[in-house]
Amino acid sequence: MKTYLVTGCAGFIGSNLVDYLLKRNCKIIGLDNLSTGKKFFLKDALKNKNFKFYKIDLLKNHIDKYFKNVDRVYHFAANADVRFGLKHRKKDINQNIIVTYRILETIKKNKINELIFASTGSIYGEATQIPTKENTSFPIQTSLYGASKVSAEAIISAYSEAYNLKSYIFRFVSILGDRYTHGHVYDFIKKLKKNKNVINILGDGNQKKSYLHVADCIQAIDLAVRKFNKKVNIINLGTQECLTVKESVKIICKILKLKPKMQYSGGKRGWIGDNPYIYLDTYKIRSTGWEPRYNIKESIKKTVKYLLKNKWLLKIKN
Repeated sequence: MKTYLVTGCAGFIGSNLVDYLLKRNCKIIGLDNLSTGKKFFLKDALKNKNFKFYKIDLLKNHIDKYFKNVDRVYHFAANADVRFGLKHRKKDINQNIIVTYRILETIKKNKINELIFASTGSIYGEATQIPTKENTSFPIQTSLYGASKVSAEAIISAYSEAYNLKSYIFRFVSILGDRYTHGHVYDFIKKLKKNKNVINILGDGNQKKSYLHVADCIQAIDLAVRKFNKKVNIINLGTQECLTVKESVKIICKILKLKPKMQYSGGKRGWIGDNPYIYLDTYKIRSTGWEPRYNIKESIKKTVKYLLKNKWLLKIKN
């Protein structure tokens, strides 16, 4: 039986990944400091004898002992706050770069040969090539989050070249689905719960974004790890469609049976570092035969229904 270690195991994507791997008869070691992750998301995993959870700080605590006899590491722990990155600049550096370096040093020490890393489509900045391919001309970074993630990618690539480490770097579009607690769908529902008559939208509402359901994301990761075999594998994950923010708000309002007045603030960007058009070329992952089961509208609907069913999540201060 293989033993996998998952950082950020109590987070949105990480907890869904843990459940997925446990169903495939793997032993899982889960690490999370619970700063944004929720132990509630691990309620089923914690009942499984093949899952061990440890609350630790990957930046400050000694982590070597958790990596012993591990076959593969899924590094999903990160600070994922793009919007407020400029207000806490050190957090992106520490959580996304320094923590990744510490993980890599521990992997090297324990002679682990595989690393799966959760990166982001934000590293493409304001791409001129749409849909954006993995090998597009490298862009100027527009957010500290994107800059920290691409820095982590670079360090991972260097370790892979030097220390016999096979790495998989997945550049996601925004992910939706069960346990989602951060992003535009969450924010809009929270706003509408406070004021059903008016909704303030950052930007002009014409920002085009692509979204992927978390179940499709994890299935794609699992398939890619089995199909691709280079030393460094960089793979976009997304759908072959995108949606404007206006269209997304309309879907949410329809489910909530509300017709609020829409107010816009700012220009074409919602905030500094917001990329007004994210649409990734997913030919590489689709060449494996993978296709998402859910389109964007279905993903939004499922996310809204999950949050309405778990209203306590809307009370969290992000």
